[in-house]
Amino acid sequence: MTRRLVPVLLALAALLAAGGCGFGPGAGDPGGPVELTVTRDFGARVLLERTVPDVPESETVLRLLQRSADVETRFGGGFVQCVDGLCGSSDQVDWFYFVNGVEADKGAAAVRPQGGDRVWWDRRDWSAAQRVPAVVGSYPQPFAAGGYEGARRLPVRVECAEPESAPCEAVQERLVGEDVAAVKSTLRNALALETLRILVGPWERLRVDATAALLEDGPATSGVFAEPRADGRTIALLGPDGRVRRTLGAGTGLVAATRGGESSPVWVVTGTDASGLGAAVAGLRAGVLRHRFAVAFPGTAPLALPLGAGEGR
Repeated sequence: MTRRLVPVLLALAALLAAGGCGFGPGAGDPGGPVELTVTRDFGARVLLERTVPDVPESETVLRLLQRSADVETRFGGGFVQCVDGLCGSSDQVDWFYFVNGVEADKGAAAVRPQGGDRVWWDRRDWSAAQRVPAVVGSYPQPFAAGGYEGARRLPVRVECAEPESAPCEAVQERLVGEDVAAVKSTLRNALALETLRILVGPWERLRVDATAALLEDGPATSGVFAEPRADGRTIALLGPDGRVRRTLGAGTGLVAATRGGESSPVWVVTGTDASGLGAAVAGLRAGVLRHRFAVAFPGTAPLALPLGAGEGR
């Protein structure tokens, strides 16, 4: 990790030592199961998966990991350096973690998992994106019970370019099938701290939303390794280095998530046209999205993003 991040990490470590807290400590049912996943290279390779049936209220994300793997820490014990001998390095590769698909902004010693949480550690290259604020690979989280702040369940709104369209109806039905009470509405283009939003429609319509539009600025801004073009006709797919690997046109779909500032995560289910949107809606399933940061649908097999993650490693 570069020197410019060291002061920030040291400051966070000091906060942890002072007893800082994370995603909803003390809330919810601490006795429920928690899912722990450890991967590398943007989820390209799964190293560990474990369901922990009973997590004590005093448990932290760090201790949860330490119970399942050999862990080396740094900066006062608040940050993970190595998991089972696989370490961060000086070439901008480090361990990061998500709770219910949302990247944590606190050290793992400060965050307490709650019943139903999905905790995901990934060792990745951060040269093109220091932050990946949200990912899709923990679906149906953050929409299901637990949300992304402990067990406090936030309302879910399916915002659609055409609320009565088949894709919009299908996404709402998919969430209801996951026991999520999702309501439909038109696009609102407003920051929503207390609402989880999933936007559905062709990109030329969704890009009016300020948070969704972050995707056009690339992974350094959005954390998503796909760049829909402003005309909505093509989507550039990027590699871990942030460079374009492929550009797809008609019939291309995309499922991705991002976050603007401290607002709630925003998911986009989109496409270059009706066919691409349909492919994205069909791909909104746990079996397709699992362990993925984002997924593109070129009309054939789904493509995990970034393209080529883990190649040659």
